Amino acid sequence: MAKEKALNLHPTAGYVIIEQTEAETRTASGIYLPEKAADKPQKGVILAVGEAEITDKGVTKNAPAKVGDIVIYKKWGGNEVKLDGRDFLFVKFDDILATIK
Repeated sequence: MAKEKALNLHPTAGYVIIEQTEAETRTASGIYLPEKAADKPQKGVILAVGEAEITDKGVTKNAPAKVGDIVIYKKWGGNEVKLDGRDFLFVKFDDILATIK
């Protein structure tokens, strides 16, 4: 496995950068799905974490996960960015629903 280049992206406060996992191409019963029918992925690996967010009320919100964690996020959350042939997703701390242990 080739060594990947270091990630030169640094999210702003309140955001994480996620690399999405591949969409499921098969149902639980074994039926293969065409690419257009596959659900949008909601799972990925955190590659970078921004600083803690300070809300309008002065409350500090820390990231709910750390670099390397696998997370589940809101289905339509985040902003997709393509850079150097890779797809990244910038997601707000509040859009992360769970970590997978």
